[in-house]
Amino acid sequence: MAERGLEPAPAAVAALPPEVRAQLAELELELSEGDITQKGYEKKRSKLLSPYIPQTQETESAVQKEHRNQTPAPSAAQTSAPSKYHRTRSGGARDERYRSDIHTEAVQAALAKHKEQKMALPMPTKRRSTFVQSPADACTPPENLSAPPDVTTTTSSSSSSSSVRPANIDLPPSGIVKGMHKGSNRSSLMDTADGVPVSSRVSTKIQQLLNTLKRPKRPPLKEFFVDDSEEIVEVPQPDPNQPKPEGRQMTPVKGEPLGVICNWPPALESALQRWGTTQAKCPCLTALDVTGKPVYTLTYGKLWSRSLKLAYTLLNKLGTKNEPVLKPGDRVALVYPNNDPVMFMVAFYGCLLAEVIPVPIEDAGGQQIGFLLGSCGIALALTSEVCLKGLPKTQNGEIVQFKGWPRLKWVVTDSKYLSKPPKDWQPHISPAGTEPAYIEYKTSKEGSVMGVTVSRLAMLSHCQALSQACNYSEGETVVNVLDFKKDAGLWHGMFANVMNKMHTISVPYSVMKTCPLSWVQRVHAHKAKVALVKCRDLHWAMMAHRDQRDVSLSSLRMLIVTDGANPWSVSSCDAFLSLFQSHGLKPEAICPCATSAEAMTVAIRRPGVPGAPLPGRAILSMNGLSYGVIRVNTEDKNSALTVQDVGHVMPGGMMCIVRPDGPPQLCKTDEIGEICVSSRTGGMMYFGLAGVTKNTFEVIPVNSAGSPVGDVPFIRSGLLGFVGPGSLVFVVGKMDGLLMVSGRRHNADDIVATGLAVESIKTVYRGRIAVFSVSVFYDERIVVVAEQRPDASEEDSFQWMSRVLQAIDSIHQVGVYCLALVPANTLPKTPLGGIHISQTKQLFLEGSLHPCNILMCPHTCVTNLPKPRQKQPGVGPASVMVGNLVAGKRIAQAAGRDLGQIEENDLVRKHQFLAEILQWRAQATPDHVLFMLLNAKGTTVCTASCLQLHKRAERIASVLGDKGHLNAGDNVVLLYPPGIELIAAFYGCLYAGCIPVTVRPPHAQNLTATLPTVRMIVDVSKAACILTTQTLMRLLRSREAAAAVDVKTWPTIIDTDDLPRKRLPQLYKPPTPEMLAYLDFSVSTTGMLTGVKMSHSAVNALCRAVKLQCELYSSRQIAICLDPYCGLGFALWCLCSVYSGHQSILIPPMELENNLFLWLSTVNQYKIRDTFCSYSVMELCTKGLGNQVEVLKTRGINLSCIRTCVVVAEERPRIALQQSFSKLFKDIGLSPRAVSTTFGSRVNVAICLQGTSGPDPTTVYVDLKSLRHDRVRLVERGAPQSLLLSESGKILPGVKVVIVNPETKGPVGDSHLGEIWVNSPHTASGYYTIYDSETLQADHFNTRLSFGDAAQTLWARTGYLGFVRRTELTAATGERHDALYVVGALDETLELRGLRYHPIDIETSVSRIHRSIAECAVFTWTNLLVVVVELCGSEQEALDLVPLVTNVVLEEHYLIVGVVVVVDPGVIPINSRGEKQRMHLRDSFLADQLDPIYVAYNM
Repeated sequence: MAERGLEPAPAAVAALPPEVRAQLAELELELSEGDITQKGYEKKRSKLLSPYIPQTQETESAVQKEHRNQTPAPSAAQTSAPSKYHRTRSGGARDERYRSDIHTEAVQAALAKHKEQKMALPMPTKRRSTFVQSPADACTPPENLSAPPDVTTTTSSSSSSSSVRPANIDLPPSGIVKGMHKGSNRSSLMDTADGVPVSSRVSTKIQQLLNTLKRPKRPPLKEFFVDDSEEIVEVPQPDPNQPKPEGRQMTPVKGEPLGVICNWPPALESALQRWGTTQAKCPCLTALDVTGKPVYTLTYGKLWSRSLKLAYTLLNKLGTKNEPVLKPGDRVALVYPNNDPVMFMVAFYGCLLAEVIPVPIEDAGGQQIGFLLGSCGIALALTSEVCLKGLPKTQNGEIVQFKGWPRLKWVVTDSKYLSKPPKDWQPHISPAGTEPAYIEYKTSKEGSVMGVTVSRLAMLSHCQALSQACNYSEGETVVNVLDFKKDAGLWHGMFANVMNKMHTISVPYSVMKTCPLSWVQRVHAHKAKVALVKCRDLHWAMMAHRDQRDVSLSSLRMLIVTDGANPWSVSSCDAFLSLFQSHGLKPEAICPCATSAEAMTVAIRRPGVPGAPLPGRAILSMNGLSYGVIRVNTEDKNSALTVQDVGHVMPGGMMCIVRPDGPPQLCKTDEIGEICVSSRTGGMMYFGLAGVTKNTFEVIPVNSAGSPVGDVPFIRSGLLGFVGPGSLVFVVGKMDGLLMVSGRRHNADDIVATGLAVESIKTVYRGRIAVFSVSVFYDERIVVVAEQRPDASEEDSFQWMSRVLQAIDSIHQVGVYCLALVPANTLPKTPLGGIHISQTKQLFLEGSLHPCNILMCPHTCVTNLPKPRQKQPGVGPASVMVGNLVAGKRIAQAAGRDLGQIEENDLVRKHQFLAEILQWRAQATPDHVLFMLLNAKGTTVCTASCLQLHKRAERIASVLGDKGHLNAGDNVVLLYPPGIELIAAFYGCLYAGCIPVTVRPPHAQNLTATLPTVRMIVDVSKAACILTTQTLMRLLRSREAAAAVDVKTWPTIIDTDDLPRKRLPQLYKPPTPEMLAYLDFSVSTTGMLTGVKMSHSAVNALCRAVKLQCELYSSRQIAICLDPYCGLGFALWCLCSVYSGHQSILIPPMELENNLFLWLSTVNQYKIRDTFCSYSVMELCTKGLGNQVEVLKTRGINLSCIRTCVVVAEERPRIALQQSFSKLFKDIGLSPRAVSTTFGSRVNVAICLQGTSGPDPTTVYVDLKSLRHDRVRLVERGAPQSLLLSESGKILPGVKVVIVNPETKGPVGDSHLGEIWVNSPHTASGYYTIYDSETLQADHFNTRLSFGDAAQTLWARTGYLGFVRRTELTAATGERHDALYVVGALDETLELRGLRYHPIDIETSVSRIHRSIAECAVFTWTNLLVVVVELCGSEQEALDLVPLVTNVVLEEHYLIVGVVVVVDPGVIPINSRGEKQRMHLRDSFLADQLDPIYVAYNM
């Protein structure tokens, strides 16, 4: 608190004048109600105290004033939507009951201890626009964050506002060139952490985060790791020092016998009849109006006569004589608001007299309540006229059919609608038996609603037991603040009062809200002997206490505190007593009791004898409690729990304590267990749930040997506790609030109390905190959710959250998995304003809680991760090699058809060079059209026949000589949009003997991001000249371009738009086919820019392999929708048609953005049999046309002509995308067998391609856990943690692959994982870099197996992991078919915990968890896993994703996420092949250029 120094001690407060104390209390109330800001409060308070401060200053300032730290009291009626008649209290049943000064001190001490070893926790980064509900100033980031992030150099922020992904861009991060020396081009970045600028704000935060993670975790990781083939989750070993119970087995404890009083009635209804007819004028129940003044008193006579009328009406007036609507034994719902006890009481007793079973319910509209009504077979609901008017209606005035509710008939029970029974009609009142009397509903921990059925006998016996225990006598007055429809409010205020002709004054919540002292005033005004309250009501009275001299509580002989079972009730009772003892409250009058719906009253403290010593307290060790053992706390006073007793067992009852889990074994005397009671006074069953009933209501305890103890059935109460000295009962928690974490038990209420004891007043709205556990990764994890005050600042909240984590860790020795703050009043409420825990948990798990602040701490509480793996040596040269077997398995190798055996026409023998083939075609078939280019409308904008292409190429060649003064062997950059111009320029270079380098042109709207890549390729390739269009030439020299790169040093730029009609004197012919034909530059997903050299012979071999595999010849047409700049895409676009003579229809992928139908309608229009596309194109069509299939049908588009639809890719096949595409367009004729993929890499652009013949691609399921260990384990479909892999097409003719262990370079066996090595005539001949680094060259292109290859074949390393598996299918050669499966690029894999992860697997898991995740990417930074998700929903959902992401990665991949970054759609950069550029994303993140919506640092 800001002015801690001015904090007078409690002693000093007592010394202040009464009027100042009253003003202080008033201020407290204003603050807690939210009527005054914290600042205003402190200002007024210090003003009030300033005259008295000098005298109080010396007293210890750390001791806090009595109510200083109290959580704010509730206020402001929040009417819950479905029930307008409910005056709901928003403050909630949870606010005040946990306040404990003992506890507050413990928490402060624990935090002080932490302060000494304080760590700077990284505060989450939040975008200013997020969470509009907090005022702007509350969101101000700390000083160092105030500068807006620099967005100049990112790909995306420039376009992030438009939520469209920018045009696909290949981005090398600041120039990493394969084969280049590390230092040569990296000097621009200080190499702190792989090229992260030192000043980056993100990296300082991550550094903070790493520092927090360096601390040793409390539970030591057991150093054990069982089986190498299976990751075994660390099983928490029991702590050898943990306390164990040492007492003897307990014996059931009996209550005093139930006295036999001669005039006790044979049934509760008989008592009503007796008083109603003989004492008609006596008051029975008084109701209050909103101001707290009595408005109506129901006398016993009136109660009797009105209940009779209702009973008669129910039985005789609702149906016809032959078909009555109700029969005795039917269930009826009672729907009455909490401020109408009179109508409720009449309805309840009316039902009892009619022998129908009342089911009092809270809220009209709750779905779970609907389930209860349905399972009880309820068709009738009783309500009052006022309440009925408040229910939502349909247009024609009928009551709305609530979701999940059965159809109900509503009956209004106001007197004017009831019929008077004839003189001779009498209700049938039999002596109480085991038939059901009423059903009380309860909500289970999971949120389901169950009905506890109470028999007439139990109802009566319970009244007798209560009357005896409380010593009730006729004519006493009881003030009841509790809910009169259930639990103690019903038992004392509706049953026991009628039994004993007492007078109940019912104080509804709506009154308590406006006048918290009203119940105390009622006790005073009516000289009440008994009051029924909860701890919260005690707190309210203290908060509102204005030193009223005229209030006297001396008449009270019993103040029954019904949630005395709450561990924190002891401090409430103490505080209340110390304040009100001067008003006549007797210490012995405070009587805590423990109740549950199943066992009814479990125990109650009897009213004491004046002057007798009060019962002692139990001061228990929290650590002991967590192991279920009772130990008096000696060691650390911070982790002690002080508990008061709840009195003795009920008269006529018996109690035992059994183990909470497993068979009901009796506990030892020093062991905590579930309290069970046996008597006639409990419930009899859960209505309609026989199985659960047996487990709860018919428990026979067993001894340690497992044999039953006695034959008396007990009822489980759902309360945890023990029987102390003198048979006093102590309760330490509820089964519903039990959190079992790593074998230790914690109580949700205890954790809430710790949270409230940390100065929560600035942050937590009205003390509303929910605690529950969720199951993640084989254990329960604790989640704390609190409502944040609207005026709380980000810093205050974060401060509070960090301190709560420390306090819980220190006091309970348990880590919190997730701590979330949500805006005020947004947690689901119970009908009386408490927090609905199970619904809150549900919202948390489904990602719709919408927190405004969140802290995840998986590192501290997840201690059961498997031990990190140590690498095992794989198959080395020492393995036994027998023929083609490695260690008992066939060597993993496969090959395409043999090129040599395939006969072809003379064309190939005659022409070794592509340029010669084009010249030959220009003579032989001059008018044959090779290329057609389409625009977005689908019209042909340009065609090129053999002759046209030849002539155009000649002109370009002559310009190169004339304008460029180039020599043979010079490199020329071709900068063109996808089209025929690019093809002509390519052949022009070949004609002139120059080496073409195709480069994607820069994006005019995004020069800063795209131009540097162009510049880099121009520099690295040492290009002597750039061929381009006029438009692009202007762009390269523009002012905008100058801002991004140095435009003065471009090589010669030649535009080829208007060429002179000039021929070359002669065309260049390379001396040997091994000469360089072209350079293929590409940016890999890891951001490496690599250029490879393609020789003329490789070009020829490549074209020939593709021709054979796809059966291409001049009468064929294919459609290509690909980017033509590198890899196989370039070869298909520019080379293959010239070689094979088929016609290529060219569709630039960017035209699809303007017309999604373009590609498919072209295929349909030209009846194309073979088409090639990229994953980006396929994704665009799948997402964009998903709901347009009908439109496609009406346009007459039919895809049944397609024989092969091939995705050109250099990655693991994206099966999910291929399947959605096939499924989507199946309706317009697409054959599911048509879709397949290719596989290529930098060293060899085309290794596999499905082609027209050969078996369909096969699929296998592999175990993900084994893959992490670099092993392949085939599993069945549906196996947990299985991954579906598909073959990447068939191996091309002339290509051989072998799978190799990348470390030992030895071959591996069939179905073993290794690096894919390739040998083929079209492998590239090496890297093209500034410095020819020979070692890398030799290692990647000309490498030999370390053993097992007598032929000493030269292999090229693809850098991809995969495996070969021999299938049952027959290949074209007649042999069994060997399938190649690509798993992923080695460069991309993440090494974490000694295991190898493929980012795509983690991303797939993350993408599934929430509908608002558009895209996801992961990378690592200094051993931290960073997950970036694109949010396509509202920004409110950003923080919901943090726990979901953390959970799924932990569950499915055994990894703890370090940082979760939530960004706008389109931020994750994607290259032209549709691959994510994770390294570029990483650089942008570390340079703080992502403009994230939220960054969460998991601690």
